[in-house]
Amino acid sequence: MMRIGILGDIGSGKSYVARCFGYPVFNADEEVAKLYKKNRRTFKKLKKVLPKYFYKFPINKNQVTTAILANKSNLKTIVKVVHWEIRKKMNIFLNKNRHKRAVVLDIPLLLENKINKKNDILIFVQARRADVLKRLKKRINFNPKLLNKFKSIQLSPGYKKKKSQFIIKNNFTKISVKNSVKKIIKKLNK
Repeated sequence: MMRIGILGDIGSGKSYVARCFGYPVFNADEEVAKLYKKNRRTFKKLKKVLPKYFYKFPINKNQVTTAILANKSNLKTIVKVVHWEIRKKMNIFLNKNRHKRAVVLDIPLLLENKINKKNDILIFVQARRADVLKRLKKRINFNPKLLNKFKSIQLSPGYKKKKSQFIIKNNFTKISVKNSVKKIIKKLNK
């Protein structure tokens, strides 16, 4: 089974690109949202380490945002707790799809949390900063301070780009992205 890891900056369109491959996709952001809504164990762990911020189940975005913005180390603490659960979910996903030709890993901290393997095919999604910022500002809960906190724990886009075997330039038109994905699939199938 081929493992395709999608890398890129926040808001660059990684999830859209991941879905374009047509292979099963593990989307870490969706899994985190499910954890916050349905997983009491995660809530209890977060409540234990950050009781001032995690006091009510299901966990809502306000609790998470308040915790992250209040203290520099809170984001790393949350990531550590959540990462453990996400890794378990990813392993279940990989096991379930082990007979598939390929799977796509849409995990924002793929390299940072050393989830990638040596043979993974890494694809960097590159988008113009101005386009990304315009898209991010349209999000309902856009918060520039929160964005900066998340960026502070991520490796630089330049580093991720260097580590990647392929680069998809996302100008946020479906045709160009789909054509880029088709070319990559063609190369991978050789």
